[in-house]
Amino acid sequence: MARHAGDHQLPLEFPVEEQTSRDDLRVADPLKAAVRIVDGWPNWPSPVVVLVGPVGCGKSHLASIWRENAEAVSIDAVAGSDAALQAAAHPVLFEDVDRRAFDETELFHVINSVRENGTSLLMTARTLPAAWDVTLPDLKSRLRAATVVEIGEPDEELLGEVLMKLFSDRQIVVEDKLIAYIAARMERSAEAARRIVEELDRLALARRLKINRALVAEVLSGFEEDDRDSD
Repeated sequence: MARHAGDHQLPLEFPVEEQTSRDDLRVADPLKAAVRIVDGWPNWPSPVVVLVGPVGCGKSHLASIWRENAEAVSIDAVAGSDAALQAAAHPVLFEDVDRRAFDETELFHVINSVRENGTSLLMTARTLPAAWDVTLPDLKSRLRAATVVEIGEPDEELLGEVLMKLFSDRQIVVEDKLIAYIAARMERSAEAARRIVEELDRLALARRLKINRALVAEVLSGFEEDDRDSD
């Protein structure tokens, strides 16, 4: 993103602690089905559930909530791991499945272990299981039997909730009307919300300003200009 006039002071970088408890989760329409499935555990329609959605949509937050509530163990389905043994003894969580080089046979054994031992498996991904690079027929069959819950792109209400959480994670208080102003004018994606909040925080610190409508308008305009340049 292009630098702005007056952006001359380098702000100190402070760690941002993301809040991932159930109380920190703001629930709007695109998230409701996923929240119901997470809150409904262990009474799931199938022992294997896949949460699917774009980056920043809330999958990791929901997975963290479920892992704590279910006392689940995070696994990585690679050859030679103990993932299947873990799945026999505990609920297990496998995140970002479509972004990892998982071993198909190991994941097949994990799912079988879950089914045979009455435990649960929650997986998260950006794409539907049908789009994963799977060639093992038995694994394809097991994935078709899983319960898949899609999280859509955020609507304006959810964008507002996402923005509120992102500001809260940085311990920044922003007025509701300013949140609504941003949500109504930004790209409809959680990733865009994250980038906007990061840039607002950086500029406000650099200029020693409170986040206000003028600063927001400047940042939004900057992102629009960057989008046009990339077309």
